[in-house]
Parts: sequence; C-alpha cells; structure tokens
Amino acid sequence: MDYEDMLGDAYGKVKQIDVASERFEIPKIEGHFEGKKTILTNFFAIAMHIRRNPEHFQKFILKEVAASGHKDGDRLVLNMKVPRTKINPKIEQYVKEFVLCKECGKPDTEIVKEDRLSFLHCLACGAKHSVRSKI
Repeated sequence: MDYEDMLGDAYGKVKQIDVASERFEIPKIEGHFEGKKTILTNFFAIAMHIRRNPEHFQKFILKEVAASGHKDGDRLVLNMKVPRTKINPKIEQYVKEFVLCKECGKPDTEIVKEDRLSFLHCLACGAKHSVRSKI
C-alpha cells in the first residue's frame, strides 16, 4: 500500500464537517398548550439540527425548566404550562454548553466519553474541553 492509498483511506475515515460560512442559527421552539400540558412539536427536529442525542437534550431541558415530561412520537410533552420565553433561553444555554466549541465557536462538535468524563471534541479545530457528564 503506497502513500496515496493510505492517504485516501485516512480521508475516508475522517468525519466530514460543514464548511459553510453562514452563522449557526439555533431554531426556536414551536408548540402549544393542551390543558395544563405543553406540547413541543419541533423538539426532536431541533435535537437533529444541533446533532445531539435527543435523550440527553430532553433530560437537560426537563431539568432546567423543572418539569416532568415524556416523548410522544416526534413531540415532547411537558406536564405543566411552560412558555416559549422560558424554554428558548434554556435551548441556547444547552447549545452554548454542549454544542459550540469554546475555542473557535463552531458547532462542528461531538460529545466523547473517556472513562467517566465527557469531553466536547471539536471536529473543526481539534480542541477538547470537558463538559458535565451528569445532568
């Protein structure tokens, strides 16, 4: 195997990052109230957009808004009325803590677990920062 083959093989194993230059936009939550419950209709679409595990994202949001809730298909149901003005800042806080790189500010990151610690690994600049593993 010559150098060019090994290089091609290495490029094939590297994760691709989005090199688009536009600013990363955090989507706003959409939903409605049904009685005493809050139905968040685009919750899992936001989780896909920020490329994070929906269960991790859900656990963070439920803890931060101090509500219990459950997944209902592609919706998240909170067992109390929570206005959007309370949920959107929590989503921004999650993105700042668990998505954006603290060095370059890009969202091209992944959460990597090593032993009992979790790290935010940036695929754009290679930086690695610890994040809280328990939510």
